[in-house]
Amino acid sequence: GDLLRLAWPVVIGRAAQSAVGFTDAAFVASLGPDALAAASNGGMNALAVYMLPTGIVFIIQSFAAQLHGAGDVSALRRYAWYGLALAAAAQLMALAAIPMVPWALASLGYSPAVRALMASFLVIRLLGTGAAVGVEALSNWFAGQEQTRPGSVANVVLMALNVPLNYWWIHGGAGVPALGVRGSALASVVATWAAFALLFAGFIAQGRRAPRGGWVWSELSRVVRFGFPNGINWFLEFAAFMFVIDVAFTKLGTVALASLMVVLQLNTVGFMPAFGVATACAIQVGNAIGARAHDAVPALVRRAVLVACAWMVFVGVLYAFFPRPLFAIFARGAGAETEAMVRVGVGLLLVSVAWQLFDAIAMTFGEALRAAGDTAWPMWVRLSIAWLFFVPVTLATVKLGGGPVATLVWVVVYLIALSALLYARFHSGRWKTLALTETTLPPP
Repeated sequence: GDLLRLAWPVVIGRAAQSAVGFTDAAFVASLGPDALAAASNGGMNALAVYMLPTGIVFIIQSFAAQLHGAGDVSALRRYAWYGLALAAAAQLMALAAIPMVPWALASLGYSPAVRALMASFLVIRLLGTGAAVGVEALSNWFAGQEQTRPGSVANVVLMALNVPLNYWWIHGGAGVPALGVRGSALASVVATWAAFALLFAGFIAQGRRAPRGGWVWSELSRVVRFGFPNGINWFLEFAAFMFVIDVAFTKLGTVALASLMVVLQLNTVGFMPAFGVATACAIQVGNAIGARAHDAVPALVRRAVLVACAWMVFVGVLYAFFPRPLFAIFARGAGAETEAMVRVGVGLLLVSVAWQLFDAIAMTFGEALRAAGDTAWPMWVRLSIAWLFFVPVTLATVKLGGGPVATLVWVVVYLIALSALLYARFHSGRWKTLALTETTLPPP
């Protein structure tokens, strides 16, 4: 139906986007556990920097969807420019943060070799911040109008460029020296800017047929007002997870850290269809609210939850029956260190079966609330559970001698609680009373 029609381009686009981190890790794996830990965790830390502005511009989809449902064509194009302005601001902030990278990593518990490699990786990856946020802004603007293919095409181009450039610049050849983890970072940056350029060209071309009009500052303030809680939510919730990795998991050793990074790469690929379904559902919810068909929303969300859960059950079966072959993509070669990575990683992969199922539920309800403009309450709930529960109990588990598997069990507990609370918020119907845009008011 319409859900899958909207979802499949999102799934392909997100899977292609996640392939950037996947290929970073897969191609760097041959350089050893230090390089694998540096590139994988460096990519996660770069993502942490992207999180705040990306979360803010993600709200562009909610505005576009509601305005599209309401038929307010004249306001639509302005919201894309608001997203692009925020992307430019994000790039400026990232450039300002580059000198602080070595200092920030020095305060964490990485080995000197991992720390040095990660610093060189991060400095380069931050040069792509504006492009990454710009891709999200324009992809979500198109998606809100039920055009999910432009973002998908841009991300497929990103992947198609990143894969060969990654291999070439990591290992060298044809006159290019072997750059190692720096080559991996450079390939990702070049591919991301190329994807943004393609998407921006499509946006400009479509604009030739669009109504003209200047910025409305009250609209931009609403983008920030509703988008900022979403961005803070993404940033600080992800920061809690990265804090656990950087502070707790580093104490468990490089093998445990590298194993976790592999599991997260596999999870990223496996989770993308569920993410696509949640995104498609959010578009439908926004369109329905814009058309003042609020009563149609619960059925849309229930269907999306069922589809997302069915997919994650399928992925969980693959993880449960084929953990070693999946993990062997990254853990190459013979030796005690490689065997230790596989042994630890298989256990972590099996734990991730449970957390991804509840993550899919939480994601679907969270995206539905975001589409309605309900961003502040979910932010406070997510951050309270993450920082007041998840971080303390995880750190305590490591301090008391718990291993990698025992530590990550708390991710499952955290996501069970989060999915239950987001369900309760959606079921309360509070989202029906919110007015996201100036032209889509709540029902009488």
